[in-house]
Amino acid sequence: MSDPTATLGQVLVIIPTYNEAENVGPITARLRAAVPQADILIVDDNSPDGTGDLADRLAADDRHIKVLHRPGKQGLGAAYLAGFAWGLEHGYDVLVEFDADGSHKPEQLPSLLQRLRTADAVKGSRWVPGGRVVNWPKSRELLSRGGNLWVKLWLGLPLGDATGGFAAWRASTLRGMDLDGVQAAGYGFQVDLAWRAVKHGFTVAEVPIEFEDRQYGESKMSQKIVLEAMLLTTRWGIAHRVAQLRSALTRRKVPA
Repeated sequence: MSDPTATLGQVLVIIPTYNEAENVGPITARLRAAVPQADILIVDDNSPDGTGDLADRLAADDRHIKVLHRPGKQGLGAAYLAGFAWGLEHGYDVLVEFDADGSHKPEQLPSLLQRLRTADAVKGSRWVPGGRVVNWPKSRELLSRGGNLWVKLWLGLPLGDATGGFAAWRASTLRGMDLDGVQAAGYGFQVDLAWRAVKHGFTVAEVPIEFEDRQYGESKMSQKIVLEAMLLTTRWGIAHRVAQLRSALTRRKVPA
């Protein structure tokens, strides 16, 4: 396969970590093999299991691996925003969101980068033709599908998997969508980013991925995170529908 980063510029893969000591070594090794030209930024939230120290050792052995230490656990969205800010400050052209737990396959990143050549952002999707999940209980699948249906109903987002966390962004896209206003800290962050991109007129494409549940460590998913995402989506959706209604009423009042 040709170099997937060709014409895209410098690529940075951002990996937030909190207690991922069992996973961070293997996942960075697979990423380095899948896209050797890319750099990796591990954003560690002061993991008590020593993930940050392990990340430092990985970085000492490989110039393509960088580490950003944060003082404590502040949520997935905050970690990614810190990673975006670091990457934009250091001149990267493409910034990739990537989970540390092995649920995202590094070997599929080239497909996202290839698609990014003709889009402003690309999301890896579990719920488009060709996408699938592995080792998920039916309840988890229903929750994810239901959450994406909820997003579509409220916001009308033209995406099959707005909640997915495997995504590639052009730096120009991130700069053009008001990251300072991002509200979500948990998994609603993914919906927030996609919604902002679409509202600002950017093209968000999807490519199918295989998503596999983590084998080591504990999931960060919780009822609080799900509730936050649903409440935020509902609030955004109400504002969106009210704006649509006002626009329609205004058009009716304008004489032909």
